[in-house]
Amino acid sequence: MTGNALIHALVIGASVGLLGRFVLPGRNAAPVWLAVAVGLGAALLGTIIARVAGVDVAAPSVLRLAVQSGFAGAAVVLAVVTARHTPGPTGRSIRRWRAVGDPSAPADQEGNRP
Repeated sequence: MTGNALIHALVIGASVGLLGRFVLPGRNAAPVWLAVAVGLGAALLGTIIARVAGVDVAAPSVLRLAVQSGFAGAAVVLAVVTARHTPGPTGRSIRRWRAVGDPSAPADQEGNRP
């Protein structure tokens, strides 16, 4: 990987990560550092995949930038959508998972539990 491809991957990954994070604003969304890190990693992976596929990564090309942006965009969307958290009473994020036969699960009007 050339220095030019590395710099482009870093710029594209960081910008896609920031844009992806700010699409879903608020305290309930993924942290900014997570979106940027995922964008950086995916853009670097896109560069590697483009080189393996035979794209010349030494010179700036539209195909290489499209592959980097595509990988970074898909990864950031997945990270932002799946990393939502709910703040608990102490301000810390907690995840609430209930098993299918959980007796504490609310029942509907007929008394059936999920």
